[in-house]
Amino acid sequence: MPSLNAGDAAFLVLSQRRFLACPFRKRLRALRSGMTREWLREPYRISTAPEQLDLDVIHAFISSSYWAAGRSRERIERSIAHSLPFGLYHQKDEQLAQVGFARVITDYSTFAYLADVFVLEAHRGRGLGVWLVETLLGVPELAGVRWMLGTRDAHELYRKFEFQEAPAGRIMRRDGIDQGRA
Repeated sequence: MPSLNAGDAAFLVLSQRRFLACPFRKRLRALRSGMTREWLREPYRISTAPEQLDLDVIHAFISSSYWAAGRSRERIERSIAHSLPFGLYHQKDEQLAQVGFARVITDYSTFAYLADVFVLEAHRGRGLGVWLVETLLGVPELAGVRWMLGTRDAHELYRKFEFQEAPAGRIMRRDGIDQGRA
């Protein structure tokens, strides 16, 4: 690796400061560093607060899903830590129970991948999946990005939001050694 002279180092520091000082980066840092958003539709709530997530509920559902059967709790926790999570909750009295979830993997500029979307069966049929997807697609920091997702059984839900199948041969993938499970 080539060494930097004093002029190059000063330029890199100045460039980094300008990048970190731009208004979008400030909003993004605030979003990623704990600024949470909440949406309310009594008695349901959507929140981006990671500390509210019920990892027992999330792990139980995802590890038994067709797309991630057998996935370990540690791997699910790590995937959530590196994503923008959206928890869906039902409030009864003072109790807040997790009833759905989705996460977004993104660079906040050009690309976002919607993953691990679910609503527990007892709460389906109330438009909550539509509300969850509508909410996360409306986050201002994700405006204008290209969205992708994978689904085997929810095509009609996502078509409501203008998702469409990619042309054959256009999307490629590479599975991990453990097929994404462990």
